[in-house]
Amino acid sequence: MAETRRRGEVLEAAIAEAVWAELAESGYAGLTVGAVAERARTSKAVLYRRWPGRAGLVMAALAHHAPTTEDVPDTGSLRGDLLVLLRAIAAGVSGRSIDALWGLLTESARDPELAALVRERLAELQRSGPVVAIFDRAVARGEVDAARVTPRLLRLAPDLLRSELLVYGAISDAAVVEIVDEVVLPLAGV
Repeated sequence: MAETRRRGEVLEAAIAEAVWAELAESGYAGLTVGAVAERARTSKAVLYRRWPGRAGLVMAALAHHAPTTEDVPDTGSLRGDLLVLLRAIAAGVSGRSIDALWGLLTESARDPELAALVRERLAELQRSGPVVAIFDRAVARGEVDAARVTPRLLRLAPDLLRSELLVYGAISDAAVVEIVDEVVLPLAGV
């Protein structure tokens, strides 16, 4: 029996898993579009139609593995929701995440189009990602004044996690708690 052609989310999930596996095996520098296509059992043409190269593939894989708004339960408090989200991100971090981030940073420094793509993806997350949903719930509960919820506040926790990962190579639970309790909540007026 011939294999059914995969499309949409099923194909994208297979590609994201293939990218993740290639990152684990070869690192960012060794990742090729051809190897991802072979592992995902698709063609390079299919990949190039969606992503201009390996950086786009890696960004898609990172996004696929990142927590979404639906992944963050409503704990009833801003602190609880932030801790759940940041701990989920920290738990999902691995050596390939660090390698992928460094690879993207390096390639972005040389490629203005990629740098713009990375900035666009981060801006999209800041407009509608899980942190926005968490703060929206906190505002709706009356826990936070909406006037205090600025774009900088919304990107602060993810930026600090990214920094922690890139500088120290890991995100400890103590760092997660400090980011929430000592930085984000005081700035949010909680």
